[in-house]
Amino acid sequence: MTFTAPDSLAEQIAHHLAERIVRGELKARERIQEIKVTQALNVSRGPVREALLILERRHLVRILPRRGAQVAELTAHKVTSLYALMASLYVMLGRAVALNWKDERELDPFLHIRRRLVENRERDDIGSFAEVSFGILREAFPFADNPYLQETLENLIPVISRTYYLALERRRGEMSQTLAALDTLLQAIVEHDADRVERVVLAYVKHNRDLVLAALIER
Repeated sequence: MTFTAPDSLAEQIAHHLAERIVRGELKARERIQEIKVTQALNVSRGPVREALLILERRHLVRILPRRGAQVAELTAHKVTSLYALMASLYVMLGRAVALNWKDERELDPFLHIRRRLVENRERDDIGSFAEVSFGILREAFPFADNPYLQETLENLIPVISRTYYLALERRRGEMSQTLAALDTLLQAIVEHDADRVERVVLAYVKHNRDLVLAALIER
């Protein structure tokens, strides 16, 4: 495998490993051995170490003294804690979009993402569906104009994606539910109804949290 710009080599390795964790190819508590990664990807150990540190910051990997890196475990407590934080951050972001958009053309990127999500659902591609859905957050960041909010969510996206994938893998019909929630959210945004946006977001986050917790029990 060959990695190229624009991302740093460590970021590209981190992205590669993150995809394997999100999709369940690397299991919870499974060791990630630096030497095996370097050999598999034909890279040196320095960028691999840096990649593992990136993944630790993104809550996908734990690095233990004298034991090295292992895939972080998803527990009910972690999921509940994550979704409590997500609820606050998503509400902040959603309200910012509803209150700050001025020209309807500013909302076109959200409609484009919706079309891509429909295509992913029709192909039953849960991996791409989960990945594309985070484009909604990234398109919303400029409306909030808050670099700390953006940085926090960017670091959380990988672990959130892991939970989404877990839930969608077991209940593929949830892709349609997500699209329905998105339609309701976009309508509230068009109407500049920030309070309704907040209600929709909180209901969506709670629904997904419950799905993930149920999926954990079923594993």
